[in-house]
Amino acid sequence: MKRAAFTTLGCKVNQFETDTMAGLFRQAGYTIVPFDEPAEVYIVNTCSVTALGEKKSRQVIRRAARQNPDALIVVTGCYAQRDPEAVAALPGVRLVVGTQDRGRLVGMVEQARADGDVRRDVGDIMAADTFEDIPLYGVPTRTRAFLKIQEGCQNFCAYCVIPYTRGPLRSRPLDSVRREAEKLVAAGFREIVLTGIHLGAYGRDHGGVTLADAAAAVLALPALKRLRLGSLESVELSPALFDLMRGDDRFTRHLHLPLQSGSDTILKSMNRPYGTAAFARLLENIRRELPGVAISTDIIAGFPGETDELFEESLAFARSRGFARMHVFPYSRRPGTPAAAMPGQVPSAVKKERVGRLQQAADEMAADFCRAHLGETVGVLLETDTDGVRDGLTGTYIRVYTDADAPLGEVTPLRLTRLYRDGVWGEKV
Repeated sequence: MKRAAFTTLGCKVNQFETDTMAGLFRQAGYTIVPFDEPAEVYIVNTCSVTALGEKKSRQVIRRAARQNPDALIVVTGCYAQRDPEAVAALPGVRLVVGTQDRGRLVGMVEQARADGDVRRDVGDIMAADTFEDIPLYGVPTRTRAFLKIQEGCQNFCAYCVIPYTRGPLRSRPLDSVRREAEKLVAAGFREIVLTGIHLGAYGRDHGGVTLADAAAAVLALPALKRLRLGSLESVELSPALFDLMRGDDRFTRHLHLPLQSGSDTILKSMNRPYGTAAFARLLENIRRELPGVAISTDIIAGFPGETDELFEESLAFARSRGFARMHVFPYSRRPGTPAAAMPGQVPSAVKKERVGRLQQAADEMAADFCRAHLGETVGVLLETDTDGVRDGLTGTYIRVYTDADAPLGEVTPLRLTRLYRDGVWGEKV
């Protein structure tokens, strides 16, 4: 029996890619086992967005090598693309594959098992010009399904290494989006989340096709209960998307729009495509077009040049926007990016203190958003059960806990009664 074990670090795009790779191995006769069990092949899908992501990737690779010294360890993903030589030098690594050509991974593994050499198959990602369309064979046992429809980024934000590990924009053909969504719905998934590295740029390489077209194709499936969008830029929202959200209750009113900083000075240094005034106007327009919409965001603390005064500006602006959720990150210095060479690098202790203050603001805004919905009855897609307490998400991404006798994987109406843990408590109507 041939056994393969997978583990994923990083974003939802990485998780989707791991699911597709696992499907290819199933098709080839492998049994997929948990990563902490014995296997002949361990595949580590790595992250490079922060130094911590790379450190965790190395730790997982070393753990696999200790677990079974005779196993073939395969490393793929952004860290493998960014620094294949360093990855290949880690103990036990026999095959390094970047962020392309994963459709050939089974064949590469079989060849590596046969010849015993350390193999590196990492091409020039900046020369990639087509979306790698790998069918999803079999489906993971989760309530929500992530469907990757776009690859690559051309924003080149000063702090970000991802354009160098994912390459230029490539979009999944619209008929493939429809076909994979049909497969997921037929497998029983109630919610599909469209994801991509630069999701709002979907279709720019396909002559007139847009993210709204992809969303409409998925919404055309009658059995689908929910559609959600992954992270996208505020400047890329279109009237067509607003029309779809208003016209179909299954299209969740939740948008994740990264802010990254609330200081115009820092936004300019980051090479972000807006200032605070423009971002505020965009949010006002979204809330006017979609009353009740939940807007979540990302923000970075301690970007080079962020003085105490600029941080206070950033914190005050973020607080004023009333986000439903705010994910806080300390700036991570990535070699090869413009920000890594900028003056004014902020000490780690200062970044940690700023992260703490931003996180406090994030917690307060999340509680305010949840509190504003108490007393409402909303549909909750229940996902997990722990000791009789079930939890899931509303369309506006509020996590709801309940002890109601309600089926997992179904949208259940619950009345939101009080704040609870990181969300609210719900009672069955």
